[in-house]
Amino acid sequence: MSPGFELPGVPAALLGMLQGAAGDQRLALVGGAVRDLLLHRVHNDPWRGLPDLDLVVEGSAAQLVGRLQAELNTRAAAGAEVCLVAAHEYGAYGTVELELQLAGQTVLLDVATARREQYLQLGENPQVRFGALEQDLARRDFTINAIALVLANGQLLDPHGGQHDLQRRQLRWLHPGSVADDPTRLVRGARYGARLGFELAPQSQLQACSTLAAWPWSWHPGDPPAQAPSALGTRLRMELELLLAREPWPQALALLQRWGGLQLLDPALQAEPAPVRERRLRWAKRFGLPLLPALLARAADPLALAERLQLPHRHRNLLSQWLELRQRWPQQEDCAWNAAQWCQWLEAPPVTSDAVAFELAVGQGVPRRRRPLLRWWLRWRHCKAPCTAAQLMAREGLRPGPALGARLMQLRLEQLLHEAC
Repeated sequence: MSPGFELPGVPAALLGMLQGAAGDQRLALVGGAVRDLLLHRVHNDPWRGLPDLDLVVEGSAAQLVGRLQAELNTRAAAGAEVCLVAAHEYGAYGTVELELQLAGQTVLLDVATARREQYLQLGENPQVRFGALEQDLARRDFTINAIALVLANGQLLDPHGGQHDLQRRQLRWLHPGSVADDPTRLVRGARYGARLGFELAPQSQLQACSTLAAWPWSWHPGDPPAQAPSALGTRLRMELELLLAREPWPQALALLQRWGGLQLLDPALQAEPAPVRERRLRWAKRFGLPLLPALLARAADPLALAERLQLPHRHRNLLSQWLELRQRWPQQEDCAWNAAQWCQWLEAPPVTSDAVAFELAVGQGVPRRRRPLLRWWLRWRHCKAPCTAAQLMAREGLRPGPALGARLMQLRLEQLLHEAC
């Protein structure tokens, strides 16, 4: 890569300012931007758009950003179209996230101090120490993400053979303990595989299978969900959210299942046929429901899994209400309830409209269940009383309060029965 390289969508002035702020410290572009640039320029892949820019400096990232901010302020005072929108520092990891406005476009930067990591406990957050650029590359997930482009001279650092794996379009972990250290790398691999059209290298597939079979983590299915290590809990949820939000998720989930990775969630999800899972998630998307709870719905214990992953409270509520709806279903499923009776039952707490939609999306499709739910969703819930509260108060002398609400509901149910006839 020549010193005059160009990164599509990134003004050359920004790279020059970054190198100027680094001074004599080695500053390198790493991760997805380098990978995608090589795929585009060397392997003729279409440019996939500008990713967030990850930079690593051998020195203090915070000090580099301070010098960069001073330069940006100077240029802004001189009338340049550049400004720092936001900056967030994460001291424990020596990282600063920046959002810049430069020449009318937004550029996101992640500037990190070069570091090395050690996993003292498998699946937990690693112990971090600052180090050299080569050590920072060695801590990464795949060889294709362990290539650095030094800004000062355009030199490519590829100590782990990432360019060879780009050519073979394969994902290869950096060391034999990659999956054991951080099992979320499996989900990340499925994301990259679906997005880039890559497959796990044979040896990496063997590592995934053997690690999952051995299950080397301290937490095991059936243990209290709160005791799960971070890579089997919060970090796993974050990777799944990215997979469902940013990637072609049917392909990504199919890859994850083929590699055995859905076992990280639940054996029932690993065993579920892919078409059944895809149909469920597509229906959830049509109803405007969150995809992650829909994915978890067919686990052996969805609520325990949601707790382990620390899903947002609203998502856990949705699962809880849906399970309550299923548990409270009428004993005689073929009961000849009329529209008014179904409305009274479906509109009584704790049942919610989202729980009904969730059942329609993720339920097993039993016609006797779906038929009244669909009728309620599409027609019955939209039926209104034939008069307004104001008209009812004028006509019957009622005052605002529970009695007025009950009378409006009575008239609405009568209207439903009339329309059904």
